[in-house]
Amino acid sequence: MALVSPSILSSDFANLESEMKRLQAAGADWAHVDVMDGHFVPNISIGAPVVKAISKVSDIPLDVHLMISDPDFYLDDFIKAGAYMITIHEECDSDVEKVLRRIKDAGVKCAVSIKPKTPVSVLEKYIDILDMILIMTVEPGFGGQKFIDACLPKIAEARALIDAKNPSCLLQIDGGVTCENVDAAKAAGADVIVAGSSVYGAADMSEAIKVLGR
Repeated sequence: MALVSPSILSSDFANLESEMKRLQAAGADWAHVDVMDGHFVPNISIGAPVVKAISKVSDIPLDVHLMISDPDFYLDDFIKAGAYMITIHEECDSDVEKVLRRIKDAGVKCAVSIKPKTPVSVLEKYIDILDMILIMTVEPGFGGQKFIDACLPKIAEARALIDAKNPSCLLQIDGGVTCENVDAAKAAGADVIVAGSSVYGAADMSEAIKVLGR
């Protein structure tokens, strides 16, 4: 079994309150919130005020993914907004370990993400303090992309690192995950599944979440 964290990037932004409640009713474990700054990735999405707003209308834990260049500068805003998990990128401009420790000290769970071309080995220096690793299975920035099959060995490598160094750490994947390819990703070791289009575009959201998680 895997946790399922549907990406609200694929939701109806004009009706986020009802979308959050729909996710919760459909059985989602978390809600994945993609924050993009238009600099680290070539897209702009939402910020801390939206995270704060949706945290007030749903009990579902918010899995906040900061695809931003300087998470250190904005971190307090997202902590105060009610994030359950905050993921930053190893490739960002901030001091990654410093930011991770700030997240932990605030009582929030912390994670590091790597892009498809970044080696898993860069995560070894943080593994002891991580609550989760996020392997991007597309280039970050836009929803609806195709899963990069070459990332499957990276998922397996990250699983091996976790099992050897920090077994309580979760392993999340994000990008192009569908009900058709999720089994391969879970077989490689993923235990938290982010999916946008395959959840929001499904005829039955609840059934899609069940298939992704089982």
